[in-house]
Parts: sequence; C-alpha cells; structure tokens
Amino acid sequence: MANEAEFINGLIVKAPNENAPDYVKAKLSIKREELIAWLQARTGDWINADLKVSQNGKWYAAVDNWKPNQEGSTSSSGNREQREPKRETVPAADFADDDVQF
Repeated sequence: MANEAEFINGLIVKAPNENAPDYVKAKLSIKREELIAWLQARTGDWINADLKVSQNGKWYAAVDNWKPNQEGSTSSSGNREQREPKRETVPAADFADDDVQF
C-alpha cells in the first residue's frame, strides 16, 4: 500500500530550466500567504520535505513524516530499510557560509 503524499500548500517545485547550470537542481516558487497559512497550521520546530517527480513528470514537494519506531530502524508502515541510518534533525554545527560556493 502506497502512502498518500502530503503536499505543501504554497510551495511549487519545478524542474530547472534546460539552460540552467548543473548545480541548479530545482526551481522553487512560493505563494507567500498560502505557505504562511499552511505553516501556521503545523506543529513542531521542523518540517522535512522531499522534492519528487510524479509518474507524469510533474515535480512537487511532499512532507516527509517518517519517524523511527522504538528500535529506531523502520517506520510503522515498514517502507524504510532497517539499515538506514538515523536522520539528523538539526543543521550541522560545522557548516559555515564560506562552504557555499556562490
């Protein structure tokens, strides 16, 4: 059974322009008021999302609601492999603005 995708209202994802440099992976557009309303309806400090491509080629962002079970290895739906490492939920402290190459 496939999980239903939870879309992020106000966040539009598109494939990069065919003339875009290789380091451009996706194009994002934000409908500010729609995204703010969606965010205000959420709880918690973090929202994880995956950028995906549908079977018909349309790009979209979907909420990643995955949480480890008691053992920390698979979700309750069983769609994750047991060897998957535990996800880090905060940005790495060793990241500096100088690491970004633009």
